[in-house]
Amino acid sequence: MQTADVDLVRARTQVGDFELTVCTDGTYKLDGGAMFGVVPKMLWQKRVAADERNCIQLGLNTVVVRTGKHTVVIETGIGNKQPAKLREIYENQELLPASLAAAGITVEEVDFVVNTHLHFDHCGWNTTLQADGSVTPTFPNARYFAHRGEVEHGHLQLERDRVSYLSPNYDPLIESGQMTLIDGHDMLICPGVRVELFPGHTAQMMGVHIESGTGHACYISDLIPTSAHLDITWVMGYDLDPLETIVQRKRFYQRAIPEKWLVLFTHDHRTPMARIGLNEKGKPVVVATE
Repeated sequence: MQTADVDLVRARTQVGDFELTVCTDGTYKLDGGAMFGVVPKMLWQKRVAADERNCIQLGLNTVVVRTGKHTVVIETGIGNKQPAKLREIYENQELLPASLAAAGITVEEVDFVVNTHLHFDHCGWNTTLQADGSVTPTFPNARYFAHRGEVEHGHLQLERDRVSYLSPNYDPLIESGQMTLIDGHDMLICPGVRVELFPGHTAQMMGVHIESGTGHACYISDLIPTSAHLDITWVMGYDLDPLETIVQRKRFYQRAIPEKWLVLFTHDHRTPMARIGLNEKGKPVVVATE
């Protein structure tokens, strides 16, 4: 089920016995050229409209999985710690708390929070900036998960991407022991929810598999940020290793398409989830939405 743009709850569906709810931190704007890398604007603008600044509107999708035993939150949007200047540039709205409330989800009930990587637009509501300047966990009873390599890379503060890593989004949780750092290529978060490395956008970016009964969904994060990025080579200028992104997309499609996985898009505001197939030219396309 997809919903109107004004709705705080973007979609709901079932995967086996699990309930999936797509909540939102609102939308934000990024440069269209950066989002599509070397793809010419004359091609990508047929799918996505750009404004006078050449910016396109993107979603900030948080997926909440209720398994019957656990509540899992995947990604936490931009949050409320951006300085005013950046908030003006991105035009983000800080809506995730209201979206969770609209979906009937309390922050206290969340058992696990998964960050596919630690860019500011994926882990911002891990913590909340309070009026007195303190930073507190948004989900007080949750165990948080991120990859150790992401934290180590963020701490390097390299010129290429240091603006993407904001320490208050994760360091307080690491210091308190509330965040578990993942080593290796995969890990079980709880029964039916596991993570797997899909490098390219960052070296340790993860996808999140959700499996119940015969159902399989995958939050693929910035490997395929929107349904407009399904083409194998339509990768982002933000990807640290675009050639590896292409390799990993091929690997993802080898299973996701024949097994008819439900694909959950991190930045697609209008199509937060879809099933993918191949068109008459053999290119990946949306074949069904839910």
